[in-house]
Amino acid sequence: MRNPLSALLAFLLVALAPLSAQDGFKPIFDGKSLAGWDGNPDLWSVEDGCLTGKTKGPDHLAYNQFLVWRGGVLKNFELRAKIKCSASNSGIQYRSKEVPEVGKWVIAGYQCDIHPSVGYNGQIYEERARGILVLNGQSVIVDDKGDKWLAAEHEPVKVNYSEWHEYAVIANGNHLIQKVDGKVTIDLVDHDEKNRALEGLLAFQVHRGPAMVVQIKDVVLKELPETPLLSLEKNPIPSDAQKIEKPAPRKKAPAKKAEPIVKPATKAFLQLAADAPKAKAKAKAPAKKAAEANVGQAIGENKATPVDRIRAPEGFKVELLYSVPGDSLGSWVAL
Repeated sequence: MRNPLSALLAFLLVALAPLSAQDGFKPIFDGKSLAGWDGNPDLWSVEDGCLTGKTKGPDHLAYNQFLVWRGGVLKNFELRAKIKCSASNSGIQYRSKEVPEVGKWVIAGYQCDIHPSVGYNGQIYEERARGILVLNGQSVIVDDKGDKWLAAEHEPVKVNYSEWHEYAVIANGNHLIQKVDGKVTIDLVDHDEKNRALEGLLAFQVHRGPAMVVQIKDVVLKELPETPLLSLEKNPIPSDAQKIEKPAPRKKAPAKKAEPIVKPATKAFLQLAADAPKAKAKAKAPAKKAAEANVGQAIGENKATPVDRIRAPEGFKVELLYSVPGDSLGSWVAL
């Protein structure tokens, strides 16, 4: 006959076992040493049971440096780690590669940003590559030409990055999800075969600039099985997705000429006089031709943004009045 006390003890051991062990997660930091990790010993150490990266100020680093996990190349996986940062910013680098021509311990690739700004914290920033791919609160699709499409939006996850929070990365084929405290910050489907990465290194960042301290603990990893990549043919870009245009490069403003001192009343009169011929010419100007047929397609065929994707202050209501036909009227917004 089985001892009831032994059975109860066995049950409690299973029930109280770490979640990581039950879910297939394995710790990749022993909490005592840098075993399995490779980084600049002047920057990285273990303090209070945490991986700890420190910089001394703007002149300390010539470039961002990383603590690289030497446990192997990762493909599909889920990573969880508790992180806090005192200043500047840090990040979880994944599916990345070393860039020795820039310097030792330099990494390029996808990064889950650890940042003081809400929009950037938990975003995907691609280090030494495409830059910002997805902001906190966005679901984005990068098409096969490298263009970015905003497929959905939600309220950004707001936390104080100087306190302990759990950051998670789920990389599954060309589908990437990042979370903070279990809440999704970004969702990315990357169809850009030329620039995306399907495997690579894992690392943590210290950032050049202001003196900073980043601490990392409870680092656990679960490798996931191979899965088919999402394709554009079977997973087309939603018709209401909005194209995220690249910001135009800033032009240097010409030097301003010194203006003569003019009394306000006189200045208003001169402005009216100057505007009169323009208004007259505008009234006589011929009507513009209809917009090109592909205008609407550039912003998802111009279907109106769904009401449930528009955030409004408390007490305000949003309703759809008109969906602009992009093939004839292009793109415009009425408020």
